[in-house]
Amino acid sequence: MTWTEPAIWYANLSSFYAAAAAFITDPAGNVLLVKPTYRDHWAFPGGYVDEGEYPHEACAREIREELGVYVTVGDLLIVDWAPPSGQRPRAIISFTFDCGTMVDLDGLNLTQQELDSAAFFSAKEAEERLPGNVAPRVHSAIHARAQRTPIYLASGSAATTHSPLPR
Repeated sequence: MTWTEPAIWYANLSSFYAAAAAFITDPAGNVLLVKPTYRDHWAFPGGYVDEGEYPHEACAREIREELGVYVTVGDLLIVDWAPPSGQRPRAIISFTFDCGTMVDLDGLNLTQQELDSAAFFSAKEAEERLPGNVAPRVHSAIHARAQRTPIYLASGSAATTHSPLPR
């Protein structure tokens, strides 16, 4: 193996986008989703991680910006890796954090240019409103919260974290 200048080596590594979202429920376990103005579907509150920002910081910032509230960003619930797709030329890694429970939506101050609405939905209703590759995060987040352990998904599907043993 030949030695490579660090600048060249790093420049040749793959790069990806990162996003952070909040998993928030009401006391009955209904899931908070937001309806972005620029999409046809609902989403978890959150957004892209800025350069130099940690994912948990991005989650808190996005909730402040989108919903006008401060939340405590808790445990990491989901890590979901998706390869490049459509207009997105790079892979994306999505982090979903447990941001607790809200009694109601009274304290929210939605960013009108970004969001049309916010509402709580049952797990089934939430899955129906989310894109197919994001919908599995609902039950995965519920399970991860209950088990207090993160879940790794690959394009929304359960992924194994080990390779099969050689024969």
